[in-house]
Amino acid sequence: MLRTVSSMLILLALGVAVVVPATGCGSKKRPMTVGKQIEKAKKLPTAEARAAELTKIAAMRADSKDKKGAEETLGEALAEVPEDGQPLVCVPVLLEIADTYIGIGQKTTARKAVDLAAKLAATMEDPKGKALMLSQIGALLGSRETGLSDSRAAQKLLDEAGKLAMNDVSERFRAEALAPVATGYADAGLASDAAKMIGTLEGLAEDLTDLRPKAEAFAAAAAVRAALGEKEAAAALLEKAGKAAKGISDFPANRVYALVAVAKALVANGDKKAALALLADADKSASKVPDPEAQKAAIKTVRVFQARLQR
Repeated sequence: MLRTVSSMLILLALGVAVVVPATGCGSKKRPMTVGKQIEKAKKLPTAEARAAELTKIAAMRADSKDKKGAEETLGEALAEVPEDGQPLVCVPVLLEIADTYIGIGQKTTARKAVDLAAKLAATMEDPKGKALMLSQIGALLGSRETGLSDSRAAQKLLDEAGKLAMNDVSERFRAEALAPVATGYADAGLASDAAKMIGTLEGLAEDLTDLRPKAEAFAAAAAVRAALGEKEAAAALLEKAGKAAKGISDFPANRVYALVAVAKALVANGDKKAALALLADADKSASKVPDPEAQKAAIKTVRVFQARLQR
């Protein structure tokens, strides 16, 4: 699941200590056991920080195939999230909780996390932030591959996000707000809804100079064109998206997520081989992300997608 905000970055913003095995410089310090990590997480001073750290531990347990342990820690993380918490902090954590629940086959409990995320997102005042959050929640609700396959609930949130993006978000940021809405529609099998905004999105993408949102906007438009059966138009947009993504040289993380967005759209247009080639490029860029936790999150995003395509 691709999201705008990494839960790892949220942990760092909260000042949460992230436990990683000690390496280099002759260090013999051993990594904490899972039990010790959980114990430490529960002693953090705020509910948001406890929820974020427990979510990270739960995801680690799920990655280690410890389904029972992951489910237990996810339950503890979800219980920590305040129902009146700050959306900017709590919504990404809740989406990570839901994503991990889905990964271990617990969709019913995942829905509880998604519903709370939607409730908190509704309290956002900033239209751009609200549109981005609603589109992320809608995408998770509607995705037939990696989400909850509830297209009706997804459509409601995506419609609201689209209206905000079109009417309340400044033109400078409109493409960035519209792109995940269009992608969410396509993933939920609602391409006809996305078609209503596709011309606007393509026009905005042409005018963008910031390469990551440009690549993501063209990729989102391509995914919709592909879902509508317009493969030649999608291919033309993908060429522009790929050029923008490959042109990113200043921030490796931006290059990674732009390439992943283009790869997703390539898969939607039936070109798995080209998608895997882009993901190989993204994997190299992910290893260059300077922050250790952001690097770990970027590598995981790329390799999970690669593994899915190689099955």
